[in-house]
Amino acid sequence: MTFEENLARLEAIAQSLERDDLPLEKALVLFEEGITVLKGATEALSRAEARVATLVERANGVLEVAHDDD
Repeated sequence: MTFEENLARLEAIAQSLERDDLPLEKALVLFEEGITVLKGATEALSRAEARVATLVERANGVLEVAHDDD
């Protein structure tokens, strides 16, 4: 799943968990899924951050980390 898909699923899970009529067993299943989806979102975000902070060799041969604001 993409980061955006993970985020959308987390929002849906949160909305479901906020319902008053949700049985405890269903809430636990959703909570477990939420933890798994959160891990996926965190990994996707880490991959994106790694891509933004790629090494770029400058003309003088010095390696620098290029950030998205460069």
